[in-house]
Amino acid sequence: MTPADKSQQPRALVDHAKIDFGDGAATTLPRSAQYDDIYHPAAGAMAQARNVFLLGNGLPQRWRDRRRFTVLETGFGLGNNFLATWAAWAACAGDGARCEQLVFISVELHPPSLADVRRVHRDPALRAFADELTAAWPPATANLHLIDFAGGAVRLLLGFGDVRKWLPQLVAQVDAFYLDGFLPARNPAMWEPRVIRGLARLAAPEATLATWTAAQALRASLAACGFVAQLAPGANGKREITLARFAPAFLPRRHAPRGAAVFGSKRHAVIIGAGIAGACAASALARLGWRCTVLEAQPAPASGASGNPAGLFHGGVQGAEAPHARFNRAAALLAHRRYSALISSGHVAGSVAGLMQVGIDSKAGDIAADYASPVGGSDADSGVCSESFAGTTWQHHRAGWVDPVALVQTLLEHERIELRCNAAAHRLRRDGDAWLVVDSAGRVLAQAPVVVLATAGASAALLDELGVAPTPSRQSRGQLSWLDKCPTALAQPVTGHGYALPLPDGRLLFGASAHDDDFETGLRETDHARNLERLQGLTGITPEPGASLHGRVGWRHTTDDRLPIVGAVPLRPSTTAFAGDQRPRLDHCRFVPRLAGLYLLEGLASRGLTWAPLAGEVLAAWIDGAPMPIEADLLDAVDPARWQVRAVRRGSAADQAAGPATAVDAAADETAAEADNDADDDAVADPVSR
Repeated sequence: MTPADKSQQPRALVDHAKIDFGDGAATTLPRSAQYDDIYHPAAGAMAQARNVFLLGNGLPQRWRDRRRFTVLETGFGLGNNFLATWAAWAACAGDGARCEQLVFISVELHPPSLADVRRVHRDPALRAFADELTAAWPPATANLHLIDFAGGAVRLLLGFGDVRKWLPQLVAQVDAFYLDGFLPARNPAMWEPRVIRGLARLAAPEATLATWTAAQALRASLAACGFVAQLAPGANGKREITLARFAPAFLPRRHAPRGAAVFGSKRHAVIIGAGIAGACAASALARLGWRCTVLEAQPAPASGASGNPAGLFHGGVQGAEAPHARFNRAAALLAHRRYSALISSGHVAGSVAGLMQVGIDSKAGDIAADYASPVGGSDADSGVCSESFAGTTWQHHRAGWVDPVALVQTLLEHERIELRCNAAAHRLRRDGDAWLVVDSAGRVLAQAPVVVLATAGASAALLDELGVAPTPSRQSRGQLSWLDKCPTALAQPVTGHGYALPLPDGRLLFGASAHDDDFETGLRETDHARNLERLQGLTGITPEPGASLHGRVGWRHTTDDRLPIVGAVPLRPSTTAFAGDQRPRLDHCRFVPRLAGLYLLEGLASRGLTWAPLAGEVLAAWIDGAPMPIEADLLDAVDPARWQVRAVRRGSAADQAAGPATAVDAAADETAAEADNDADDDAVADPVSR
């Protein structure tokens, strides 16, 4: 992209809504200054939500006794439709007929600020739900924000940005649509035919749709996309509304979810590895009703790099919206939400009060102020330590540190999770629809339709005999150092070219070294010296004479594109038998054949505490067939098949001498360039975060 195109680059933040609340009275209708239109009719937001969207989609009757019901809304606005739907779901508890999980996906180009969310007058029936939404309100970043309520039984996937760009990125099957934008004359983009085509792509069989408008042009667009639309009587002053049902005359072939598990009613998974990756995978699956057996080769969980005393989690402030930046930011926001609850409950030691990141490249782009903000030199000095900092400094507001051992133990303490230690997996064997996990003596340790390998790179031996395409990855040795007492007051963690983390007991953790394919287990004085050099350069702190240094060695599993490996295990094309000429396309991840029921969650590098919660949710959604909590291109960017696809595409491009850039190739190129910009932070800033 040329400099002239800079204004067209994706932005990391979105613009807040400009809302006119008038005199602030409960009877005053909030109005959008951007579109000169009201957010709801005079009859009230609750009345419209009930009469148009709930009743128009046959809710709550249609979700009775369903495992999952998914709603997609084209315009979150002030959140009233979501709150009304949640309230209706909760009200079904009395007759035991509500679905197990309600997933509500909504897109909003101009979300309200937190201050405006607090100002909204809510129907008394929605007030308790509104308080929870307000407490969980995300920053104005261009992400698909994953927010769970009711222990995950109600999931809000809130995409901030243009609905026309979001719809192609959503991975879901939708049961009911709420079309709720401002008036077509004021906001025509929300009602364009391509928006309706995007809805049809996501529609489940017999999906329904409801909207308050009776525009004939909308009905024509719906009919052209396979919806049977009709006018229906309105209410509360609205003469007619539009209802529709997805019933296309010709249903194009839809590809099955890549590597989807075939488990029937047996929702049981074996997770190999009880570090932060395995714990987050098991926790996410357990919340979806899966029974999980976690196998750990060591005597206790979190015995590898997850066993460090503490670790940092934070996102980035890169200007480019490449996959690395977006995944890192989305992961950090989810980690902050999850860890906030665990820390405030007293289950896990840590802090979500933020951290400083110094030495940032001046190309850092527009960043939402409630996510991260630049800090002046003198402010950074007085707020962190007495020494001066070099480079641009940012305050991360959705960041902090956590005790990884306590975190792993807490995540595994779930009624649906069984932990078995001293259980080293030696081989995987298929037996009908189940995988058998066998030890070195040939004993079956566990069996289930689904197996997840979360072994920090140790999966290669298990996969080698199964005909699995290799993933370019390596092991990197990291040595962490710490002092028993911090010689200078450090108000909060600092990261950059190295990191410094003060703990409540007075210790100061810092480091860390990084050496690829280095398997020395003992502490090295040279690495301690290098860590001390980084500490001094970062914070100005020098140990007192005679201070004792302590440390710990661990290994990170890293990939060449600095993104994790999350998803179904791909097969090598040469190992797969195909009927006739029905060879699959291999130029896109979604077409690559997979080993049924076998999954990977690895390659978390130095960002395990940041990445693992989101990676676990992605994996659980993949296995269970739930709506994906990340965009389609990010799913491609972390897919284990991505290297195979790149090889095929680059080979085809070479054969043809030219060809358009592909999404996966572009993701790899952007990610590599971006990772180079913060390689020190990514490689050595917090190796404790695995």
